Order: sequence, then C-alpha cells, then structure tokens
Amino acid sequence: MSERPFVVYYRVSTKQQKRSGLGLLAQQESARRYIKANSGRVLVELTETESGRSKDRPQLKEALRLCRVYSATLIIARLDRLARSVAMIASLLESDVDFVAADMPLTNRFTIHILAAVAEYEARLISDRTKAAFAAAKAAGRKFGNPMPETHRFSDAARKARVRAERERSKRRALDFAPLLCQLRDRGQTIHEIAQHLTTSGVPRPRGGNAWGHNTVKRMFEHAGERKPKSRFGRRTQAMRACAISEV
Repeated sequence: MSERPFVVYYRVSTKQQKRSGLGLLAQQESARRYIKANSGRVLVELTETESGRSKDRPQLKEALRLCRVYSATLIIARLDRLARSVAMIASLLESDVDFVAADMPLTNRFTIHILAAVAEYEARLISDRTKAAFAAAKAAGRKFGNPMPETHRFSDAARKARVRAERERSKRRALDFAPLLCQLRDRGQTIHEIAQHLTTSGVPRPRGGNAWGHNTVKRMFEHAGERKPKSRFGRRTQAMRACAISEV
C-alpha cells in the first residue's frame, strides 16, 4: 500500500519570527511527529508570513492547489495557525481538500463537517417554519408564483447557467494542473507522453481515476488557456517530411 501524500503548511505572524525560528520550530516538530505516526510522504512544506486574520494567503492557496492535483492531505501544525477567521476555515472546506491539524488529529475535515451539519440543521428548522408560514398564507387565500419563468430550473436560461458553472469548474481544475502540465510540455513531451507520465506517476484525474488519455490532457491545456504540446502524430508527420526532403 502506497504512503499517503502530505502537503505541510506553516504560518508565522512576522518576518522576524520567520528569521528567528520562533514558533516555526515548534510547528515543524509537531508536523514531523504526526507524519512519523501516520506513515506518509511529504510532497512539500510551505511557510506563510501573514497575520492570522489576513485573507491574503498565497502559500495557503498554493498548498491547496497541490493537494487538489496530487489528492494529498494538508497538514497544519496547529489549528490556530490556520486562521482565527471562521470565513477562512469555511473557504478551506469549500476547497474540497482533506486536512488535519497535527496538534489535534481528531479535528479534521470530518469533525468540522459535524459542526457544519449543526448549522445546516438549524437552517432546515428555519425552512420548515417558512413552509408552514406559506401554507398558512395559502390557506388564507394569498397567491404565490414565479414572476420570472426564465429562472425555472428547466428553462433555457437555467440550463445555460449550469453549463457556464460546469465550464468554470473545469477551468479552475485546469488552472490547478497548469504548472505541472506546462513543465512537462516545456521538456518537449507530447500530449501522449504527458498522459503516460501522469498515469505512471499516479496523479489522479480531475474526475477520478489515474488513467490519463491524450484527449483529457488536451482539454486541460485548452481550459487553462495554455499552448498545447505537439501530438505524437505531429512528430511522426515531421519525421516523414524530413525523410521526403532528404530523398529529394
């Protein structure tokens, strides 16, 4: 069984703390203990120098991108190093990345989902009360309806909105993979060779599975707006042309 891939994220509040190692060494030790106890391999360690309340986290964004590409688990040395903001933790949940706090291993994506479930239950209670109010209003003779039929789920506008949303999701996933794909392209690999490389490296496809095809790689380049590499057939055509010219 292969080891779990990890991306480790550290945060310190000031540049002075980063230089002196104050706080960072304790985080590193906490993360190493967790990794040793859970037999995994570290893909990369990233350190952020930002206030806990700051929403501008370029290193965290890069860590989440790598986790999505390699289906890795994000390790935070301490939960309070992630953020003091509920909105930041909510954005982490929305990123669809598994994470764990090394100092509180039981506080992971699953347990936070339990807290989210409590909030969802409260929302359901509100919804039930709203439905009861609508039923009472209808019983009293009040009429309800949709004054904008174009917003109906089966309307053309709604279908187009779903297509746009799916296109945006595909673009975001392609942008996550773009640095890796462009690196392989710039090494001179063809679309077919890139697909083989991703498959043998065990990089998961955006829609699941590890078997990459050249059409999937081609679409990823298109969604990311990047120049596509040559196909293996393009190389063959060039070689045939070169032979033809030499024979002439």
